[in-house]
Amino acid sequence: MKKLLEISLGVVTSVGGFLEVGSMATAAQAGATFGFHLIWAVVLGTFCIIFLVEMAGRFAAVSQHTIADGIRERFGFQVFLWPLLATLLVNFLVMSAEIGGVSIALELATGIGFQWWALPAALLAWLMLWKGTFGLIEKGVSILGLVTLCFVVGAVMLKPDWKAVAAGAMPSLPAHDAANYWFMAVSILGASISPYLFMFYSSGAIEDKWDKSYLGVNRAIAWLGMTFGGTISVSVLIVSALVLATHGIVQVDDYHQLPLMLIPIFGFWGFVLFVASLGIACFGAAVEVGLQQAYLVAQGFGWDWGEDLKPRDDPGFSTVYTVSLFLAAIPIMLGLDPLKLTIFSMALTAASLPLTVVPFLFLLNDERYVGAHRNGIVSNAAVIFIITLAFVLAVVTIPLQIFGDV
Repeated sequence: MKKLLEISLGVVTSVGGFLEVGSMATAAQAGATFGFHLIWAVVLGTFCIIFLVEMAGRFAAVSQHTIADGIRERFGFQVFLWPLLATLLVNFLVMSAEIGGVSIALELATGIGFQWWALPAALLAWLMLWKGTFGLIEKGVSILGLVTLCFVVGAVMLKPDWKAVAAGAMPSLPAHDAANYWFMAVSILGASISPYLFMFYSSGAIEDKWDKSYLGVNRAIAWLGMTFGGTISVSVLIVSALVLATHGIVQVDDYHQLPLMLIPIFGFWGFVLFVASLGIACFGAAVEVGLQQAYLVAQGFGWDWGEDLKPRDDPGFSTVYTVSLFLAAIPIMLGLDPLKLTIFSMALTAASLPLTVVPFLFLLNDERYVGAHRNGIVSNAAVIFIITLAFVLAVVTIPLQIFGDV
């Protein structure tokens, strides 16, 4: 019964981890500009993260190592340093974007400029990490994140042409603005296949003291949870395509345009639901990314770590998330456009994937860590595909940033 409860809570947890400002912003912009044509990118990203999350949980449960632990131990610190630095940089940009998302939600709710909310948002996230437990972070914020189901309800109520939606799940060449189309595809994949998510997941499995008996639970969480999150992301794209485009908004360049997605469906409550969805999802993601920064550094340097420990018992760990959160608030305080930062950070996330996924593939085939639970043919093929995709994304991301005009 306890493990059955873990499955249901894992599905809920995916809402906070999977649907955040990156997924929401990229899906909304893709829907407004290209209709249903980029649904395939969300679907592809969802399948990729399903495989990576399942492998991250399996690796942690069997080896009792996190991904960062395993890379440092297996390849040495000098090799680990490159994914460490790249992931820290990308996580910093993502965390700043998430704080920006919370700030925009508060601006929409109060009328006070988002710059003034960056520091309070970072302070609230820090307070949750300083005083909270892993269970509170993992499940409490994510349960509140169920408000994002309003996008699924909205998509159904709009009665889209489901044949066109299904057609959008198949890759196609753009009919116009090719550079922007492929840049949006890269950004969607970056939002879906975030290294912080599967690395955070492996740390969470250790925090929750998983062992081999949790392998079935892990598989269920990976498939049901990530599919659940992917469904919400697709729903955002559908709602954007049917509402924003019909109101003449074909380029989302301001967060203030986004509440229009739900207002025609739910009226005034559509505005409330959007603000709640944006604020809660972004806050949960900011907390998780801040925690992942601390996990990454502490595990990389062999420090004591654990969200359930008192800050005085893991001072280095708590110092990292404290400094990270307040530094991430600075760009938003200085007025950096949260939407532009979000889109760019998602594309850069995609470009950084090879540095974490390549060594992860070796770990999942190393009998010293996973024994009989090493990757099979299907899992290896999936990871090789993700690595190939990641290399392509790494090569094209910067040119698309230059020519994508976003």
